[in-house]
Amino acid sequence: MTGYVMFRKDSLGRRGGGVILYIKESIQAYEIKLEKEAECEEAVWCNIVTGKSTLTVGLVYRSPNISMEENEKIHNAIKEVSKRDCVIMGDFNHGHIQWTSLQSTGREDQVFNLVQDSFLSQHV
Repeated sequence: MTGYVMFRKDSLGRRGGGVILYIKESIQAYEIKLEKEAECEEAVWCNIVTGKSTLTVGLVYRSPNISMEENEKIHNAIKEVSKRDCVIMGDFNHGHIQWTSLQSTGREDQVFNLVQDSFLSQHV
C-alpha cells in the first residue's frame, strides 16, 4: 500500500495465512524479534518511535486449533512485550471467554488467564 511500511509474517508449511501490519511511512517504525521461546508462528512485532519513547505494537493470529507449544509461545511473547508500553491486537480465537469475569474456561485457554492476570497486575 502506497504511503505505508509493511511488516508481515507468513504461515510456514501451508498456503495462505499469516499476519500483516501496515504503519504509515511518516511514523518511524522497525520490526523487532522476540526471544526464541516467544517467537510465534503467526505474529509480527514492531517498535514505533515517538520522540523519546517507544511503543511496541504486535499483531497476533491464534488459531482455534493451536498446539500447546504455540500457545505457550504466544503466552511468552505477550509476557515479554507487556514489560514495556505496548499495544497487542489480533484474532485470539478464544471460544470460552466469560466476558463478565474476563476469564476463559477452556482448558487450552488457561495459560491466557495467567497472562491476563500478570498484565493487569502490572498495568492497572
